[in-house]
Amino acid sequence: MTIRVALIDDSALVRQQLGALIERAGFELLFTAADPLFAWPKLRANWPDVLLLDVEMPRQDGISFLRELMAEHPMPVLMCSTLTGKGTETSLQALAAGAVGCLTKPRIGLKQFFEQDARQIAEAIAQAARARPRASTAVTRPPPAVPRNALSPDPSDAPDAMAETTDRVIAVGASTGGVQAFETLLCSLPPDLPAGIVLVQHMPRGFTASMAARLSQLTPFDVREAVDGERLVTGRVLIAPGGLHMQLRRSGAQYQVEVRDGPLISHHKPSVDVLLRSVAQCAGRNAIGVLLTGMGEDGARGLLAMRQAGAPTVAQDEASCVVYGMPRAAVQLGAASEVSPLESIGALLLRWLK
Repeated sequence: MTIRVALIDDSALVRQQLGALIERAGFELLFTAADPLFAWPKLRANWPDVLLLDVEMPRQDGISFLRELMAEHPMPVLMCSTLTGKGTETSLQALAAGAVGCLTKPRIGLKQFFEQDARQIAEAIAQAARARPRASTAVTRPPPAVPRNALSPDPSDAPDAMAETTDRVIAVGASTGGVQAFETLLCSLPPDLPAGIVLVQHMPRGFTASMAARLSQLTPFDVREAVDGERLVTGRVLIAPGGLHMQLRRSGAQYQVEVRDGPLISHHKPSVDVLLRSVAQCAGRNAIGVLLTGMGEDGARGLLAMRQAGAPTVAQDEASCVVYGMPRAAVQLGAASEVSPLESIGALLLRWLK
């Protein structure tokens, strides 16, 4: 009897190459889908014998989807991702959720990989088809929808961070002296920095758009005033609009920003605490927290939340600050894993990203 296979992966190249491999190996390719939400109706209409599943996808990540799938319809699933190498936390999470095995895609050379490793992939599919997985009792359901006008300074409604992602986030906050500090920091970083940057500066309405335009001219980055729902990508800096709060949200394995009105938080709007707490929740150790010069204490508790979530964190040192208020509060709380002069923070971020 022919083994029926389905494939869920957001990469069109992977769907094409791996789909062709599946058919050349003599299996029946039932369908492909770009993300789990597209796949659900197809699965329920025609359950495959084996499912090949990516981890990093829009709208819902593969691990969360796997948990739901195993609770509803246990079946053989092979994870196929750059993150599911032997012994990685993501691969262990997948196996604990019910996957029968993991295939590791390379970050480059996908076509050659599918050509050279075709036999091993076909054997893995054949072995998976013989497995009889059982229902999982530990399923993570999607969180309830949040009203569009709601602000969650403590984002308990947001999906938890993934163990590992290829998308990285640098979250930066500042107040007095921050405009010059941002310029110094961004100019010290390369244009191919493997992370997106979210930034809060205490400013009223009307000023942040001009600041973004100026930084975009002076630095190697695409600097923008953030728009609600905008995706954070490598090489882009999103600045919270003056007079509005900005939070990070996870959509599948991708990061987006929410821009909302709301009350003052830590005496400010936008608030650094609001941003950093959301980054701690949604990105965890896939993020880096930076707190620069500024008056008051905004950002200190948010930076602590990031450090407690496993993210490396840095506070600007007193000697290089215009006002040593926000960084001092963070240091006193134990929120900063490093304290550094402004001119050295860029090199520190690059070291952490590696």
